[in-house]
Amino acid sequence: MGDDQFKLPPGFRFDPTDEELVVHFLQRKAALLPFHPDVIPDLHLYPYDPWELDGKALGEGNKWYFYSRRTQNRVTSNGYWKALGVEEPVITRSSCNSTHKVGMKRYLAFYVGEAPNSGIKTNWIMHEYRLSPLSAGDGASSSSSSTTTRSSSKREGHLKTVNNEFSGYVLCRVYERDEDDDDDDGTELSCLDEVFLSLDDLDEISLPN
Repeated sequence: MGDDQFKLPPGFRFDPTDEELVVHFLQRKAALLPFHPDVIPDLHLYPYDPWELDGKALGEGNKWYFYSRRTQNRVTSNGYWKALGVEEPVITRSSCNSTHKVGMKRYLAFYVGEAPNSGIKTNWIMHEYRLSPLSAGDGASSSSSSTTTRSSSKREGHLKTVNNEFSGYVLCRVYERDEDDDDDDGTELSCLDEVFLSLDDLDEISLPN
């Protein structure tokens, strides 16, 4: 596999939102739907340290994107990814202007050293996106219209296929934050990123309901 395979064509910039990553990429990946262009590769992440992703994942600026299978083993050859113990919902808006949760976003930080507690925290950050599990009523309409019912049933069956057969996929965005980063390099940091990077005891952080 050559390094050129995961480079964007001239003039193409890849800067998706959380919603776009889940709805337009991760859901399509899980449903085995085609991509145009198909630029995000599959990658078994954890043998690689984050600075080894160049040429293996889709690179845009100082960010790298790839699909991977969910796993609890986040140990690499020189360190490990530590989940920060929190997730936040990824929300999308439907055509009828209602909102619903389509995925979850987890934050991880990379530590150099031996897992689980003897490593030194680095500035490498991962956003890991997964699909939301469906409740029994998701995707179904309460309308009595037979057409709507058939459409809802078809959609529900499709989403069950996505979640039951291929929900093991996650989509990852990895980047390194500079010590004196003031967004000059275009890296967008969330408020949670700032909090996580400023604290040592990350496992005690929890999101408000």
